Amino acid sequence: MKSQQSTQTMKPATAAKKLGVYLPATPAEFQEGVVSRAELNELQANPPAWLRELRESGPHPRPVVAAKLGVSIAGLARGGVTEALTTEQIDALKDAQPEWLEKERATQAEVRKETARLKKRAAEKAE
Repeated sequence: MKSQQSTQTMKPATAAKKLGVYLPATPAEFQEGVVSRAELNELQANPPAWLRELRESGPHPRPVVAAKLGVSIAGLARGGVTEALTTEQIDALKDAQPEWLEKERATQAEVRKETARLKKRAAEKAE
């Protein structure tokens, strides 16, 4: 039997995903090393300046961009957005309200409505 537990580590890409940041925008030492579970917890609890700056102004990874715009990741792709965007670029898109964004937001709203309807129906069947 092992008396000492090994430290759980993850690749920088996994850690960046868990932190909600765009990996290429992180410092080189973060990108080149491995991140332990304890280090990840510390980054989440007490984010350093670079992490606060990335979360605030970006560039943001696609899941964050999609959430900020209120669309799906697939909707971003259909709209031609394939790169990471900064908060400023996201705000500019919101202000411009391109046709694809309005359409994708409507689609997302329909998906949420249908999901809620199915969840309610399943709850009623369970009773």
